[in-house]
Amino acid sequence: MTEAAAFRETSADPVTESLPFSHLSLELGHLYMEDFAEGAERLVRHFTAVRPWAETARAWTTALPTDNRPRISTCFLIDDYFSRLSTPAELLPTLLGAAERAGLSIDYLARESGCALTDPTRAGRPGLADSVVHRLVESPPPGSTGFRPPVSRTGWLTNGRRAPTRRTSAALDADGAWQPPSETGARGHSVFVDVELWDDAGEHRTWSCAFLAAVWQLARLGLLRDDGRAVLTPTPWDQKAFPDDWDALPPLLRLNPSAPPFTAYYTCSVLPTRFLPVEHAVRVVLEQVHVDARAVGQVVERAEREQLTVPEDVAARTSYLFPPGL
Repeated sequence: MTEAAAFRETSADPVTESLPFSHLSLELGHLYMEDFAEGAERLVRHFTAVRPWAETARAWTTALPTDNRPRISTCFLIDDYFSRLSTPAELLPTLLGAAERAGLSIDYLARESGCALTDPTRAGRPGLADSVVHRLVESPPPGSTGFRPPVSRTGWLTNGRRAPTRRTSAALDADGAWQPPSETGARGHSVFVDVELWDDAGEHRTWSCAFLAAVWQLARLGLLRDDGRAVLTPTPWDQKAFPDDWDALPPLLRLNPSAPPFTAYYTCSVLPTRFLPVEHAVRVVLEQVHVDARAVGQVVERAEREQLTVPEDVAARTSYLFPPGL
């Protein structure tokens, strides 16, 4: 008697593309278009203020328990999604020149719209923001009834329980039944956050800055895939001139051909203090994203080879510096 042959569709075991990893992805700031409009000296002041804090972040990697030389890549995110007051040909040489004058080098340059829109090389596929929405798993607070519509319908995500909606005014609420919102897992007192991920007020959906920043963090951590394929991968840029149209520029450029990998075990962002509430919202999002298990497994396996322990909590792999006066 012979054993029956077993057949299995190859598509049943999708291959998850592996990525190289730096130890740290260091973001050298994030500016709005109006900041760029102030000219080159404004950018030089920014990078001059960032430099000592970037060196502090670099020093952290020397404490990593690894025999390998720390791999640190730098990046900068350009806001071409909410406004386009200038062109790449006008803005990018000034930006890179200002960083160089301050003693810094940008390895990778990304367009914020690349975190939102469909990659032109992947026609017909959803954009990164859309794909992350489908991976959101809301954490139901204790005692929740499910009355509130899901985030996929409302576009709002919270870190706890919202205050119950009442039909009476505060003046008529004599029974004292009002309840405040509360943070899930709060230590002592709550810090309740309700994050708007998008709005549909215009002709097309507009993603919020906080949600795009969360997508940006996931991309830097190497945790985003499209049917197993890596997304927002760097495109080498060796041309002397930048185009006049943002859409003619790849979503992510590798400006330094010898730079360590874009994706990293940990991220650190040096940002103006005005971004502190945005990044708090980013952590709320990251704590409720169900990331690709195979992608996470690859990160853990790769880190273990270097005697590193990577936290399972995605948000715990992100860090920030908010220098005064930046």
